[in-house]
Amino acid sequence: MDATTAPHRIPPEMPQYGEANHVFELMQNMLEQLLIHQPKDPIPFMIDHLQRDNDYVPKIVILGPPASGKTTLAMWLGKHLNSNLLSVESLIAKEYSSLAADARRHYQKFQTVPSMLLVRLVQERLREEDCIRRGWILDGIPETREQALLMQTLGAFPRQVQIYHATFDWPPEPEIQKRLIAPAGISGGETARRLLAYHRNIARLLPSYPKILKVIAADQPCVDVFYQALTYVQTIHPSNAPFTPRVLLCGPVGSGRSLQAALLAQKYGLVNVCCGQLLKEAVADKSEYGELIRPFFEKETAVPDNITMKVLKRRLDRQDCVERGWVLHGFPRDGGQALLMDSMGYKPNRVFFLNVPFDSILERLTLRRTDPVTGERSHLMYKPPPTMEIQARLLQSPKDSEEQIKLRMDRFYRNSAELEEFYGQAITLNGDQDPYTVFEYIESGIINPLRKKAP
Repeated sequence: MDATTAPHRIPPEMPQYGEANHVFELMQNMLEQLLIHQPKDPIPFMIDHLQRDNDYVPKIVILGPPASGKTTLAMWLGKHLNSNLLSVESLIAKEYSSLAADARRHYQKFQTVPSMLLVRLVQERLREEDCIRRGWILDGIPETREQALLMQTLGAFPRQVQIYHATFDWPPEPEIQKRLIAPAGISGGETARRLLAYHRNIARLLPSYPKILKVIAADQPCVDVFYQALTYVQTIHPSNAPFTPRVLLCGPVGSGRSLQAALLAQKYGLVNVCCGQLLKEAVADKSEYGELIRPFFEKETAVPDNITMKVLKRRLDRQDCVERGWVLHGFPRDGGQALLMDSMGYKPNRVFFLNVPFDSILERLTLRRTDPVTGERSHLMYKPPPTMEIQARLLQSPKDSEEQIKLRMDRFYRNSAELEEFYGQAITLNGDQDPYTVFEYIESGIINPLRKKAP
């Protein structure tokens, strides 16, 4: 590959970010330990802490609904990392602790532990030598946003938070459905109560850990779940210098997202991820997801978000996307989809909105034609057919009719406000100009640091 075709390297935003980030982490860890232990004489404590060399021991929170397998995974991680597994049950069972004795009495009577008492128990346990030396894994703690904030106030900051999201796919075969039985020893009412409590609290709890959250689907082989979890906790997450672009292009149909994505992919070596194309490929390949998608294609209805996200996740998790970065278009289309993508850890570091007037989009799309003989695509204004004979046989796609375009634009602009609100640092561009001029603006937005918006 010569110099003219090699992908350009995105320059670093902060040249010495790695060293500065390491120092920042050391300072943050020191502050956490001072908050947890609150020593009478902080200077000897800090000297002793630096000599321990324990800044990189595991500090993990594992959350998930009932029966998601989180406790089993927490035990496996604890054993593999030689770390301490802490749960409500182990904390209240602790001997020689007045806090644990109070918690046991309350738990035996009400089957719960008050938030402040539980957090005090966690703080007491984290002060012990084995947690300092070997780190800790909290199984199912915190349960609520209140507990998360109390833990942070007292200096208990995890380095990673993992959410195990379990779903149950009802078997399609009637003969399998008939022979399903309920497991023994599980109360349906109690499980339903715990499940409702979990889903009621988890939505408010997630924003407490915005940058360290990892969502892992638990409805896959246990070994796969374990290695995903282990890989995440053992990975030293890279800084943004030189940062890997994760670009999201938003805009109505006909705004030029596909062209800009292709230009970015060509110049910078990013992976061009078109969500609509991924769904079509899944159907064409007759994959397991393709068979789920096919009925929605046949009925010309929207593919459910959870299926779309599974297909997208499989693509974004591939090595080329992780190493080279990606440019995504076609998803998300509304705030709910953006929140789903964000909760699963796919966070673009550059977002662009391409604004194009309705009249310009009509001109771009309603004049598109296809030659049914050769498959050649034409545009009656920008790329007219070479002869009148060819022009006479050209066909227009039903999707390019004015009525369909208006419907799709209305759908986009109905949801664009919540998308722009979700991506607060998004850059809005005028897409109604020469495509290479638009590309220069996008390129500038990627290369240069983001400007902080005034409050």
